[in-house]
Amino acid sequence: MSAANDATESAWPAILTWRAHDDSRMESARVQLSGKRIKAYGRIVAAAAETNPAFSASYDLVTDETGATKRLSMSVTLAERDRQLSIARDEEGMWLVTDHQGQSRGAYDGALDVDVVFSPFFNALPIRRTGLYQRVDSVTLPVVYVSLPDLTVQQATISYGSSGPDAGDGIKLHSPVADTTITVDADGFIVDYPGLAERI
Repeated sequence: MSAANDATESAWPAILTWRAHDDSRMESARVQLSGKRIKAYGRIVAAAAETNPAFSASYDLVTDETGATKRLSMSVTLAERDRQLSIARDEEGMWLVTDHQGQSRGAYDGALDVDVVFSPFFNALPIRRTGLYQRVDSVTLPVVYVSLPDLTVQQATISYGSSGPDAGDGIKLHSPVADTTITVDADGFIVDYPGLAERI
């Protein structure tokens, strides 16, 4: 666990790596911070499992100065095909989604964050943007929710509740795929997400 804690003390940019608790999947991301602004390039590699075929997914994320997602590009490789996805939020708060089926535009209930299934990294986006890792509060937020490996996009709602950094009991999370308590480091990035992955 010391390696995970060291990341908070090191200078940014940093490379953060998570391993699934069942060892079938890993994620690694190079993360640059500037205030609340995040630039990240990462990859998720998964072996075949009950819930998914083997796949590799790479992503390139940019947020604005408030921490709200501006752009996400993803590429997924399966044995039989490659697929790309591009999601961008404009000045009006509308999301433009471009995939193998074409383009669509929607408000996604006013979402400011993107969440990607199987990824502990993306949970840090709303946690950092709202400052939840630094204070006592609970929030329920709409997100643009990306499923892997099929790259489908839908609107979802995620709830986070924090007792504050000094309480030591993590952040409660309720999402379409989980109801658990996650732990984060001093910068708001996930250290352990029970049932999903832990940082190594």
